[in-house]
Amino acid sequence: MYDDWGRRGGSLLGAFLLGGAIGAVLGLLFAPRSGRETREMISERAQEYWGEGLELYETGRSKVTDLYQSGSQTVSEKSDELRAKIDDARGRLKEQVEKTSTAAKGKVAEVIPQAKETTSKIAEGAKSGIDTAAAKTHGALDSVASKVGEPAADAPAEA
Repeated sequence: MYDDWGRRGGSLLGAFLLGGAIGAVLGLLFAPRSGRETREMISERAQEYWGEGLELYETGRSKVTDLYQSGSQTVSEKSDELRAKIDDARGRLKEQVEKTSTAAKGKVAEVIPQAKETTSKIAEGAKSGIDTAAAKTHGALDSVASKVGEPAADAPAEA
């Protein structure tokens, strides 16, 4: 129950003032003084409590102001640190991207001549294979034509 009271915003100042008020009322009820003495005593006590209340208020206000200022300063410092870390990470990332991009361009530049050379070799090999196949096909057609007894009509002139 006590923990619940503290979490719901019940303050020490409120409890203190409530206790003071209850004590003052009980004191008035059981005091063997005259009305004038009682009023003077109430006035003195009220002035005392008012002064204590003002002191407590000023102390609380001072503490809250200090906490706000230190919290604000801490937030500002942490925010600046976070910005610096983000900027630093952004710079490192940019450097890494540039480095990787340069390396990739270099690799591509190295591979292109090899790819061209390989493509040329494959094309030459394919052309040679096609030429060989054409020559063998003509030879086979000539052989078939000579066995049949007819001259090959579209046989190329051999040199």
